[in-house]
Amino acid sequence: MKYRVLTLVLLSFITFQCKQKEVKGEFSFAKKEPSEKVQASKSINLENKGVGPIDSVVISEEIDAEMAGRGRALYDQKCKACHKVGSTFIGPPPNGILERRTPEWVMNMILNPEEMLQKDSLAKALFIEFNGQLMTNQHLTAEEARTILEYFRTLDH
Repeated sequence: MKYRVLTLVLLSFITFQCKQKEVKGEFSFAKKEPSEKVQASKSINLENKGVGPIDSVVISEEIDAEMAGRGRALYDQKCKACHKVGSTFIGPPPNGILERRTPEWVMNMILNPEEMLQKDSLAKALFIEFNGQLMTNQHLTAEEARTILEYFRTLDH
């Protein structure tokens, strides 16, 4: 009987302490709803320019069809194995990219994927989202990367 009373007092004390902490927001047994987290590939960041050789890109309002054509040919040759227009594959789809990323970030990711993964938080988040798939450095020139960027612009129209 003595142990029952002692156990009851102890359980009452623990329950009271848990209730006090719950009120203060320190502890709760209540089921928490999972927070909705936006995937890195769908997040929008139009401030980050990335890490690499490109710090500024000038883009005219009108798409340069000839440049975009060269970009599409390079994309088909170098990028299509991992990136599919309109669907997620090994990497994210390129369409709509300029609605979510700066042109500088896109070009730096194309030209400098290794350093981007080391130093850019968005590139790290994409690496995690796509199961540790590192974007392959295709050793393109800045001019070639710019043509691919111009091709990406055609996908948004």
